[in-house]
This record gives sequence, C-alpha cells and structure tokens, in this order.
Amino acid sequence: MQAGYAIQITGLQVGYGRQVVLPCLNVAIPRGRIVGVLGPSGSGKTTLVKAIMGITPFQAGSVTVFGQPVPSLSAMAAIGYMAQNDALYDDLTATDHLLFYARLSGMRTAAARVRAKELLNFVGLDKETGKSIRDFSGGMRRRLSLAIALVNHPPLLMLDEPTVGIDPVLRRKFWDEFTALKASGCTLLATTHVMDEAARCDRLLMIREGRLIADGSVSELLSLSGTATLEDAFLHFSGEAAKECD
Repeated sequence: MQAGYAIQITGLQVGYGRQVVLPCLNVAIPRGRIVGVLGPSGSGKTTLVKAIMGITPFQAGSVTVFGQPVPSLSAMAAIGYMAQNDALYDDLTATDHLLFYARLSGMRTAAARVRAKELLNFVGLDKETGKSIRDFSGGMRRRLSLAIALVNHPPLLMLDEPTVGIDPVLRRKFWDEFTALKASGCTLLATTHVMDEAARCDRLLMIREGRLIADGSVSELLSLSGTATLEDAFLHFSGEAAKECD
C-alpha cells in the first residue's frame, strides 16, 4: 500500500448467497481526512464498512488498513467502530461501559479510568456518569457509543450512520467532534444519506446499487456534475451510471 493511505481497496466483491452487494470496488482513502460514503438505504454502505473491518467476508479483491491485510487482528486493532444500532447494557452506567471496553482492549485499570473520564468529557456525558443506560435518551446513547468507539485511541474511526435518530443540535455537535478528531490525526469514514452531513466531508464516495458512481471533494463533484447541490449531483451521477449499464 502506498504511504499516506489509511485504507486501500482493490477489486472488492461482496455478496450474500447469490446476491452481489458490491460487485467491484476500487478506492484508496488517505490518512487524516473525513471521508463520507453517500448513498440511499440498501446501496451497500454498511456492507462496505463491515468488509473493511473484516466482519463480512468478501468473495474477491483485497482490503488493507494502514498496510495490514483485512481480516487480521493488527488491522482490527487500528479501527474504532460506531454501528447504526447501539450495543449497550441497560444495567450498566456510562463509566462501567467505558471501563469494560478499555479493559477488553488491554488497558490497565488506572489508565482505563483516566481514559473513561476523558471520553465522557469529550462527548458531554461527564455529568451522567452514575446513571444507568436504561435512563439515557437516544442522543445520550449515541454519544456513549461514540465514546466507546474511541476507547483505544484508534487512528481509523468507522461511523455507520452515526447521527441516525438524533436531533439537529446534537448532529452539529457530533460533526464538530469529528472535525476535532480529524485535527488530532484520526481518519474518519462515515456513511450517510443526509446531504448537509455529506457537505462537511473532505471527500465523498457516492454509491448506488453497490457501485461507486462518483468520488471527489464536494466542490469537485458539484463542478463535474454542473449542479448546485449534492442531491442534484447524486441524481446526475446516478443517471450517468444507469446509462453505462444500458
């Protein structure tokens, strides 16, 4: 893999049984950027995320994370993952969750407590440390899920629809946090179908029916499509992709 890339994907094909979800994907994602994967529900965004993480096996092609082949423990160790659905335990507190995942990653107890406090401050849950998760709002649960994904200081953060179901104020806070993480050197890959979120990414991968139909910065995609909005740009590239398949 070339220096400077967090992820390199070559000829990736993923399917379930006879259904091919990602027919053939080639993309290289540089370090220290926020890269958005934009597409409608069912376009293959989550499948792509899980393939990069080594959760979903692929039929052809290769994936590397910071030069390490996927699947491998070394690649997984570099990734923090925030799924669409929160995997939290209602009887535990926010601190309990973070201590559990920190210890699971091999962190000593004293260091785990320091890290838990840092992360609860970062996501704005420092005043909710003793509350059981069953009493958390949906937005609070999402903030805790983000904190858990960051426990082991991952250089690569995978975010699958990270702001689904939360209010506009919290969505803005999340994206401010993502920008801060990028400034610290983290690479972020975020799936979304929300256009204003996509506009905050350094680079966009537009996906339709498992195929990469466009790849570039927001300004590049608007210029290439001759449109004024990302929604119109997506429709433009979707039409071009459909023509190619005819």
